[in-house]
Amino acid sequence: MESSVKRKIENYCVYQERCHYEVKRKLNSLGVFGKDLDEYLFYLIDENFLSETRFSEAYVRGKFNNNNWGKIKIINELKARNISDWNIKKALDQISEKDYNDKLKNLCEKKIDSNDKSSPKLKDKIIRSLTYKGWEIDKVLRLVNQLIG
Repeated sequence: MESSVKRKIENYCVYQERCHYEVKRKLNSLGVFGKDLDEYLFYLIDENFLSETRFSEAYVRGKFNNNNWGKIKIINELKARNISDWNIKKALDQISEKDYNDKLKNLCEKKIDSNDKSSPKLKDKIIRSLTYKGWEIDKVLRLVNQLIG
């Protein structure tokens, strides 16, 4: 293993949690392919620089708490990064059903308060906005109907 590439990829992984897909792309951009790429990946995993479980848990926490994403969008984004179903399920288990429902209710209430309540398109606007962010349509519909009527 080339020491300059090794140092670069270690720093890349230390800066924030990464998944295998991101690290492979970075190694490719540094000119590493084939067996050499596998050797770097094994090294990073052995030295605990790289962990898909740790990555998926951090990703779920960040996207749920900071970006207000629902489970559908989080799942789709993790699958796009080739994260296993087991890691996705384990990571999503961090979010309690109560926290999930409370966050959805808060988001709905904020959207209602920041818009013209008499607008006939308000329900559609809220539903579109929240489903785009990955919230389940049935939960959104039920809550919007409760809050607006």
